[in-house]
Amino acid sequence: MAREFATCVEYGLSLSKRIYYGKEMTPAASAAMTRSMSSKSSELAESYLPTAVMAYAVVPEPELVDNPDVPSYQPYVHGRCEPPALIPLQMHGAVAMEIDCCFDHANVCFSGAWRVHCIKASRKCDVRIAVPMGEQGSLLGVEVGVPGRSYHSQLIQAEDANDKEKKVSRGWNGRLIKGSMYSFEIPEVGGGSTFSIKLTWSQKLLYHEGQFSLNVPFSFPSFVNPIGKKISKREKILLSVNSGVGKEILCRCASHALKELRREVGKMGFLYDAEVLTWSSSDFSFSYNVRSKDLFGGVLLQSPFLRDFDDRQMFCCYLFPGDNQSMKAFRKEVVFLMDISGSMKGNPFESAKNGILSSLQKLNPEDSFNIIAFNVETYLFSSLMEQATKEAILQATQWLNDKLTADGGTDILAPLKQALKLLAETTDSIPLIFLITDGAVEDERDICNFVKGSLTSGGSISLRISTFGIGTYCNHYFLRMLAQIGRGHFDTAYDADSVDFRMQRLFATASSIILANITVDALESLDSLELLPFCIPDLSCGCPLIISGRYSGNFPDSVKLSGILADMRKFTIDIKAQKAKDLPVDRVVARRQIDLLTANAWLSGSKELEQKVCY
Repeated sequence: MAREFATCVEYGLSLSKRIYYGKEMTPAASAAMTRSMSSKSSELAESYLPTAVMAYAVVPEPELVDNPDVPSYQPYVHGRCEPPALIPLQMHGAVAMEIDCCFDHANVCFSGAWRVHCIKASRKCDVRIAVPMGEQGSLLGVEVGVPGRSYHSQLIQAEDANDKEKKVSRGWNGRLIKGSMYSFEIPEVGGGSTFSIKLTWSQKLLYHEGQFSLNVPFSFPSFVNPIGKKISKREKILLSVNSGVGKEILCRCASHALKELRREVGKMGFLYDAEVLTWSSSDFSFSYNVRSKDLFGGVLLQSPFLRDFDDRQMFCCYLFPGDNQSMKAFRKEVVFLMDISGSMKGNPFESAKNGILSSLQKLNPEDSFNIIAFNVETYLFSSLMEQATKEAILQATQWLNDKLTADGGTDILAPLKQALKLLAETTDSIPLIFLITDGAVEDERDICNFVKGSLTSGGSISLRISTFGIGTYCNHYFLRMLAQIGRGHFDTAYDADSVDFRMQRLFATASSIILANITVDALESLDSLELLPFCIPDLSCGCPLIISGRYSGNFPDSVKLSGILADMRKFTIDIKAQKAKDLPVDRVVARRQIDLLTANAWLSGSKELEQKVCY
């Protein structure tokens, strides 16, 4: 999908050379159009993917292309564009973003206007909007204003879809281009007209060594700047930060010149407002620290909103690792399970190998590891766990490069059982399975139930399982559920280029555990309790711990959160509960809860959970 989109944009830019902008601008040297999809490498074609919110004229016939203000003689081009070419539209007026950051969550509201500058005034075309979002982006709402009409998105139940089908625009055609890059179409927009878009999405803030980082796609290519006229261009970004924990915020860096508007304990507001010559050529980024040397946490309570499907109270319990450098991470015993089925052949296979090798380099000499490659058979690097010495890592590198080829089908259960045997005798370290796959298997529910039963009879620290999916064909519900059962983490890469980086990041989070076997007391006295995730994960240096859920009854004023440190000492911290006054708990945890509930609904087949996800 991404490559097709990019090649359609590439051809659209070639078609746009037909447009004549007047005497002061040099017209295209030649109106002859030839389409060569293979003239450039796929890497170059990928560069035409959007790096900010973009609008494209959908051009099925080249003869539609012309300047609506200055019509010119254009040689007729026979044939049609299959698939239709996409000509990037020029952005006019002002572009604005309002960004609200809470905990590790950001809500982004983007607004802008575009002009159909490349279609004859007497003709119409569909317009495709592309929305690249940040980390774990999720589109929440769309409003479109076109001369004479408007559109907006609306969530409807599956059973109501047929009744409302006539009211839903035929041209919406929503689809994922790749990862968190979404697109949809606006039907029949007239040449020369200007339309506006307002988009809202949520995305995750990254966390590393006490620092939160936000990155919002805001890099516009040069060809979206209007040509031939001096048109005012204004950029405005309103940023609000609420740490949610009542501690001082220390700003680190920002990509754009922000002016501080307000500052309170745990809260800050900023504004960027500028008249520009060309639209922004860099993403909007911002990072800040929540200052604390030690572990700290709290519980936020919120009443259900009006017409909520679940009328129980909401809570959000958080624990931050702080920046105490003296807290040690657990020793690790890691088994990498690497899918080498036929579908992994090529870039996914090479990228997964590189990701494992990069992760091995981050192990300490006292850690141990093993690698199990699998298709319909299993292939062990070693019959025993190996110490992570330079010699052993070098041998593993040679084994991965020389002994393995991607071929055959996929069997996940057999290598999982072998990994469980290898890690059965672990005592004072974290036993960790790291599963990498790009496929789906028929016995996924059986695998989840088998692992759930196997982990109930563990030692002082039971096995942890983290999962990594490659591409769109693997079952993300299964991988997320398996990680939830194993108190681990889950991530995915939709393209081979990001596999190595994302694998390393996931492994760093999953393996830097500083507090394990976490429990929260005083919750058993509640009348009812729903906890998400149902198995409380460990606290690592690379990720704050956030658990949430619903309850009925009287929530205690404070709770004790306990766990085990790397030296096997017990650790306990008292955290206070308070009403969330100006922090929308439901919005902060919504994406997290939807993902977890969806995975639970997949495993259980519960229609009630499916309905809850929809609400």
